Amino acid sequence: MKLDGNYSEVAEFVLLGFRTSPKLQILLFLAFFVIYVVTIAGNVSMIIVIKTDSRLQTPMYFFLRNLSYLDLCYSTVIAPKALVNFLTEERKISYNGCATQFFFFAVFVTTEGFLLAVMAFDRFSAICFPLLYPVRMSQKVCVQLVTGSYACGSINAIVQTGFTFTLRFYEENRLDHFFCDVSALIKISCGDTVVNEMVLFCLSAVIILTTTTVILVSYAYILSTVLRIPSTRGRRRTLSTCGSHVAVVSLFYGTVFFMYGQPGAISSPEQSKIVGVFYTLVIPMLNPLIYSLRNRDVKDAVKRIACGKWPLQ
Repeated sequence: MKLDGNYSEVAEFVLLGFRTSPKLQILLFLAFFVIYVVTIAGNVSMIIVIKTDSRLQTPMYFFLRNLSYLDLCYSTVIAPKALVNFLTEERKISYNGCATQFFFFAVFVTTEGFLLAVMAFDRFSAICFPLLYPVRMSQKVCVQLVTGSYACGSINAIVQTGFTFTLRFYEENRLDHFFCDVSALIKISCGDTVVNEMVLFCLSAVIILTTTTVILVSYAYILSTVLRIPSTRGRRRTLSTCGSHVAVVSLFYGTVFFMYGQPGAISSPEQSKIVGVFYTLVIPMLNPLIYSLRNRDVKDAVKRIACGKWPLQ
């Protein structure tokens, strides 16, 4: 514990989590555990299916494989510690451990936002410019787009972590959350946090506006192209490749905007915890289910693997 005048800086935080009865804590543990196991199973299965089946070696499924990897990573940053805290009284996390959790969560969540925009651009290229698609979305371009998404996520995480953990934390070390979220950290910090809140809001606004603009413009062009297809069957078939992505984007951006994209969004701890559960655990669990249930190629690949008839690379 570092001394500063008459005050001492905290060396660890206490994650208060959900303040309920012991019996309800056990039920919450079981719920979190089941969700996390399903998340691991679903995303690992999606990665294996896409990696194994040669018919899924296209840009769309390359991005989907990376999406599953991100879902797996950022849920793993949060869930194990939350599960342990349900079964213990102390619920402590070290200062460095909190900063590490904060950083990697910011990296993976921000990267996912940019990757969803990349996936929208991929669908735009495939539907609006089918003849140029192999050139526009070559393997090199796909790798560059994913790398760029990680770079943007890392830059945001470095800035957010730097600003948040330069705040002073004296005496009060109880975080009213189940993980090291920026809203809970700002609330217990000492001194003026206006700059930090403005940085949080501005970064979130830039990221959300940039990525949603790419998504909305891409789908505007897609819709315009689809409406020019003469047959109803052709329109339906073309749009079917976008349905899963639209559902995933709606879930992800709806919760992120509600959490970080509006002034005063960090004022309600209970609201923050409920939304936090949704985007740290529920969305990573739902994404592979959405893609596997709504995507014929993935369902066919799963059937081939189950029957031992899949085409190897």
